Amino acid sequence: MDWRGTGILLSVRRHGESSAIIDVFTEDRGRHAGIVRGGTSRKIAPILQPGAQLDVAWRARLEDHIGTFAVEPVRSRAALVMNDRLALAGLNAVTGLLSFCLPDREAHGALYRRTEQLLDLLGQNEIWPLAYLRWEVALLEDMGFGLDLSACAVTGGTEDLAFVSPKSGRAVSRAGAGKWATRLLPLPPVLLGQGEAQDPEVARAFVTTGYFLNNHLAPDLGHRPLPDARMRFVDAFIRTQ
Repeated sequence: MDWRGTGILLSVRRHGESSAIIDVFTEDRGRHAGIVRGGTSRKIAPILQPGAQLDVAWRARLEDHIGTFAVEPVRSRAALVMNDRLALAGLNAVTGLLSFCLPDREAHGALYRRTEQLLDLLGQNEIWPLAYLRWEVALLEDMGFGLDLSACAVTGGTEDLAFVSPKSGRAVSRAGAGKWATRLLPLPPVLLGQGEAQDPEVARAFVTTGYFLNNHLAPDLGHRPLPDARMRFVDAFIRTQ
């Protein structure tokens, strides 16, 4: 059993004296683990940095075995985050969430392509938080918890949408919210693709996407806590305002 492809390195952990087990997110094979022989060596270890784009060749005797990876670097992103705290926090949030929620060996091609595009924007801090927000919305959609912001869940109207139902993920207008407005989540225009997407709006939108990550996605995956890296990125972003 063998295959070859390009993937994004999500995580690395030591295996034995000199090897490493890596998790790679590929377009056609999804999240896939394998052993890299000599992965802790001076030659290979610098290649195995989370977020790196790798050419990987996987081989195993049987398909359900963990198998081994031969790796070649395609694109390193370490230089983009080395001296940039916000970029590093963002990279860790992306790789942490993907490691957390992606099922093993299940293709998520559209999400893979969006992730690759997002990581290529690292270091462009004026646009990256908005790109990351849109990626979180896409992640929720891909995992089966997409937001429906097309019309008010109460009135069916499309005007003055201001809230999101924490139960259904559907938009709610001010008129439809009524006395229940304080129990609803914010729907800033940036989530509707409207307005100038100012940083305070993006921060408010993170409250809403974070709620669905914590209270819908995480419980569906066995009530494991969401990776701290996501909140660290949001906190780092808020501190820059």
